[in-house]
Amino acid sequence: MKKKHEIAIILGITCILLTFSIMVQLRTTNNLISIAGNTYRENDLRDEVLRWKEKYDVIYEQLQLSEKQLEEERKVSTSSDDSSLEKQEELKRINTYLGLTDVQGEGMIITLYDNTPSTFSTSNDLIHDDDLRRIVNELKNNGVEAISINGERIVPSTTITCAGTVILVNGEIIGSPFVIKAIGDQSRINNIMRPGGYIYMLQEQYGFNNIEAKKSDHLVIEKFNGALTNRYIKNVK
Repeated sequence: MKKKHEIAIILGITCILLTFSIMVQLRTTNNLISIAGNTYRENDLRDEVLRWKEKYDVIYEQLQLSEKQLEEERKVSTSSDDSSLEKQEELKRINTYLGLTDVQGEGMIITLYDNTPSTFSTSNDLIHDDDLRRIVNELKNNGVEAISINGERIVPSTTITCAGTVILVNGEIIGSPFVIKAIGDQSRINNIMRPGGYIYMLQEQYGFNNIEAKKSDHLVIEKFNGALTNRYIKNVK
């Protein structure tokens, strides 16, 4: 009976030792797996950093090359040789003619107002798109070199149209008062105010008496801000 008791004790101790040994082994295995996982993640992150560094190096090299090319183009564009200066002057003249630059000079400012609204007001009391077109054409016939209406520069592609109760110039809505700026010979511009001219007709026949015209020796007209596009014309080869 005593031997059985001793054997039971020995078996119990052996089981405890085995259980402890297994627990230690499991913990060691888990630690090894955790370390291996961390190492794997670190390696993966290191590879990702290296890949991004390679991309950065490539982009930085391209940026350096672009900056060098840009600097070379600047040097060429700012060179003082006669050919380059002639081209720059020609480009300025073309841009001025097309209305792509701000300009200044002597001229006149003509301001037109709709008639004062009343109970019996009709469309005849309003300035219409056709009125503005006729005035612009008269100005051009009198040698005007630059025109704007309410800040909208008149260029070869400009349209002056009516959309319901509003007027559009270059696609922009404008309204009364209509301020027309014109740069050119003041004496010739003043001819459009003469008897027989269209403004005279507006005053005499339609009662638009609130029309002002004043000369200016330093008139400024801003450039056209839209996009000039050609749909049909092409250069002759």
